[in-house]
Amino acid sequence: MLSYTLEEIKGWPLYEQLYQHIKEDIMEHRLYPDSPLPSKRSLAKQLNISITTVENAYNQLLSEGYIYSFPREGFYVSDVSQTPGMAIREENLAKQAEYKRIHPDNSKRSSATKTLVIDNKGMIQEKSFKDMYLGADDHKEFFADFTSNATDPNTFPFSTWAKINREILSTEQLKLMTNSPSKGLVELRFAIAEYLREFRGIDTFPDNIVVGAGTETLYSILIQLLGYDKVYGTEDPGYEKIAKLLEVSNVKNVKVPLDHDGIVPRDLRYKGVNVIHCTPSHHFPTGITTPIGRRQELLKWANEDDYHFDKKRQSVFLKTIASDKYIIEDDYDSEFRLSGLPIPSLFSIDNNEKVIYMNTFTKSLASTIRISYMILPDHLRDKYNETLSFCSCPVSTFEQLTLARFIERRFYEKHINRMRNSSRKKRDLLMKSIKNSVIGNFSEIREEQSGLHFILDIALGISDETFIKRCLDKDIKIKAISRNNFMINYSSIPLDRIEEAVRRLAECAL
Repeated sequence: MLSYTLEEIKGWPLYEQLYQHIKEDIMEHRLYPDSPLPSKRSLAKQLNISITTVENAYNQLLSEGYIYSFPREGFYVSDVSQTPGMAIREENLAKQAEYKRIHPDNSKRSSATKTLVIDNKGMIQEKSFKDMYLGADDHKEFFADFTSNATDPNTFPFSTWAKINREILSTEQLKLMTNSPSKGLVELRFAIAEYLREFRGIDTFPDNIVVGAGTETLYSILIQLLGYDKVYGTEDPGYEKIAKLLEVSNVKNVKVPLDHDGIVPRDLRYKGVNVIHCTPSHHFPTGITTPIGRRQELLKWANEDDYHFDKKRQSVFLKTIASDKYIIEDDYDSEFRLSGLPIPSLFSIDNNEKVIYMNTFTKSLASTIRISYMILPDHLRDKYNETLSFCSCPVSTFEQLTLARFIERRFYEKHINRMRNSSRKKRDLLMKSIKNSVIGNFSEIREEQSGLHFILDIALGISDETFIKRCLDKDIKIKAISRNNFMINYSSIPLDRIEEAVRRLAECAL
């Protein structure tokens, strides 16, 4: 809808004012190329001006090439960025006439739903506005995407989720119209606390839980709680999104290398880290599970002051005090340990309020359900209540109520069991297919016992870049984490595609 303020100004006719407003919107790309303009009658009525005024403005825009028209259909915005000097007007008109000659039945085409697009070869194509402006063509679909952490749609409990949605819409109108508390609905936080107690051995109170719309929201809260002056550490290699998030938050972030057991505490001391983000249950992307001995070392680091020896001055000085040190435990896919008992969380063995526990439902339910949560130690909970309780919870009340009931009624537990069985089948078929393929003799699978990805080492006779390019040509997407080491994330791949995906993968390695 075009909305302009036109005034009776001596020496500046109304049609020129309207022409100028529309022209500026086109040049500033507030009006998209090939989008329809209102009819002369409807725009005149909307702006309370005469049809003649609109007609004069449109004619001026038409003559200068800012817009073009189809007979008996209306006016459309020209793509003024394509050809300098507005020489596109005649080109557009010629192509429109040719299109009309070839497609005479399209004269009744609805301008509200379709438009004409001139591609980079100068050919006219008809596209819906949805395809053009809602990004329908932006996302490339692969036969198998081993880099994606999305959920296979076949595993999502749509019928149960829809049933709970309908129930909430019918019975909880008042609650749906009430703003959620800052930390999230009590019902959801209580359900999460009960689930963690029963299935992760974590004892916590609902008041210590903060619900957020993904890791980004939770980290913005944590940085405000812990301080912008702290040195934050991330695993190297690790989840790059966390490092980027810290970077744009204007806090100091250092990369901390791993050994075969995970984060090395002496490196934290050397780099002066105050807050370390780690994934001890199942490291991303290497798949490492941090053993109990290393976990105890990390807790020891968090509870001790760090000293540094200055060689120049031959003196020792305090570098990092224990009260400023925290461990952020990202337990993002701990539910999917496919053999043995679950690994106890760092949070469950921490006795000194040094661990902040963080988890998400994006892995276990769907990547599009942006609900995550963290557990704050008591003193940080109190600080949150004092300083940040005025903030609004970014997750809608509707989604929170749905998830709360999904957990309370043990649908979530059943769903996790089904997902675990489904993931085990996928993993086993993947491993079997790889071992039986032509690359089975020169490849090795590592860290496959937990999570939804594993590492595939392939002794390639070609470069990783060549292998990845060949895979893309076969409609397979794969990512190297180091030389000849590839992450195989199978969460989004349907079971019936796995054998064919491995066959294509093997062809690319030869």
